[in-house]
Amino acid sequence: MSSLSVSASGAAADAIGRHVPTLVDDAVASRLFAKDATLWGPEAESESRIRLSWVGLPRSSRPLVGEIAALRDSFAEEGLTHVVLCGMGGSSLAPEVICATAGKPLVVLDSSEPDYVRRALEDDLEHTVVVVSSKSGSTVETDSQRRAYEQAFTDAGIDPASRIVVVTDPGSPLDEESRAKGYRVINADPEVGGRYSALTAFGLVPSGLAGVDVEALLDEAESVADLLAADDDANPGLRLGAAMGGTEPLRDKLVLVDDGSGIVGFADWAEQLIAESTGKNGTGVLPVVAGSDEDPEVARPAADTTVARLVAVDDESSPAADAASEVRVSGALGAQLLLWEVATAVAGRLLDINPFDQPDVESAKKAARALLDQGTGATSEAAATDGAVEIRTLGGPADWLGDATTVSGAVDALLAQLDPEHGYVAVMAYLDRLADVDLAQCRVALARRTGRPTTFGWGPRFLHSTGQFHKGGPAVGVYVQVTTAPKEDLSIPGREFTFGDFIASQAGGDAAVLADHGRPVLQLHLTDHDAGLAQLREALLAGGTA
Repeated sequence: MSSLSVSASGAAADAIGRHVPTLVDDAVASRLFAKDATLWGPEAESESRIRLSWVGLPRSSRPLVGEIAALRDSFAEEGLTHVVLCGMGGSSLAPEVICATAGKPLVVLDSSEPDYVRRALEDDLEHTVVVVSSKSGSTVETDSQRRAYEQAFTDAGIDPASRIVVVTDPGSPLDEESRAKGYRVINADPEVGGRYSALTAFGLVPSGLAGVDVEALLDEAESVADLLAADDDANPGLRLGAAMGGTEPLRDKLVLVDDGSGIVGFADWAEQLIAESTGKNGTGVLPVVAGSDEDPEVARPAADTTVARLVAVDDESSPAADAASEVRVSGALGAQLLLWEVATAVAGRLLDINPFDQPDVESAKKAARALLDQGTGATSEAAATDGAVEIRTLGGPADWLGDATTVSGAVDALLAQLDPEHGYVAVMAYLDRLADVDLAQCRVALARRTGRPTTFGWGPRFLHSTGQFHKGGPAVGVYVQVTTAPKEDLSIPGREFTFGDFIASQAGGDAAVLADHGRPVLQLHLTDHDAGLAQLREALLAGGTA
């Protein structure tokens, strides 16, 4: 039997006290679990009507358990034990957390970066099974990764149909093409959006093939479903949703910090769920993934911040009485997946937004496609070049770069645009997230330097999560975009563009849409990867001046 606990102090506790009784009176929890599409207003109703099946997944996903087990046993008999997941956003983040928490190896290929893709392709192909996950069946990143694996298997004398498992919505282009090729296809529930799909085939198939007990995960979720569906003041979903979206004035930065939960990487999954669901119409809640209590956002929370601590199931301690706004959350992984989905839907109601659409994710995809069609040679001239780094600016006030000609000076100029009370800094690195992982350390350095919440996202993966908030949320962010020339490009079979072309267009499209929304973007392009990265680390970690 699983359990959930949500306790709060300060502004978060006040929000719970203010909003939960009304949520109970309005029967929000029971209506949610009855799939009432009217909960978010008339404009959201058509989308909500086809996005609410996630509330029943702890039961409706049960038939997958046996199917996955049989498939896993079949692969094991063939010695196929190396599982790779090709997917983006909600299709990849949930399995990553599920497998990491269970201690089961899973390679998550959620990038277009050529060196990252090549490394995955060259890793133990002989024993590899590939799960290709795409809800729409038309995600270009996933399609490109699938094509690369099909070619790699074919070149190695292996029938791709014997190694590729496809997870997609019924009737999608990928569904039809894969069945025609004789691939194993498992359809997901079409009435569940990607970021709410942790307990669908998207979360369960790759996790189960990697060796996770997915039945136990569903048991954890099912054990709290009735609790989360209850119109009761103690409902943890209502309490967490109120703490997230009901503070007054709105504390729109939610700092997620793991405090011994035992769930590995949960904040990264929650980040995409919350940011993509709430960041629209000029409002929303920005999740900030912190590493420890020493991080500035946790040690010295800003006035527009709530700290959410993920604690162990048996942790009975209460939030600090003197905390300005803090919430503590505990529960087993399956239970928490459902809890945070419920809380995000509740927060959406309080924020008066549709938690199931993602309009600005789509706009960035269109902009990237337009750049691909134009050819990637259509790059604007650099404002300045400092060693191995080209400096460009977009968006924001005219001439905000001033006379800065160095990387450090350009960073200073960008940070000068930061709202000291409501702003945030976002670093968006279109790099190899394994080989270049050390760059993520700059997040804490920038937060300490500015005194403002700072996020770090790997491109293109973040485009399917915080990318929505950056464009659709409040216009208070400043953005550092890092791109690089790949050490070696990689062709995409059957496409006229390469992986290098594609990731460059994704970065360019992302920056263009941010600029169209008036957000200041500092683009730093590494003409020599290693030398440029060293310069960048120095500028972002040390915070020098021009």
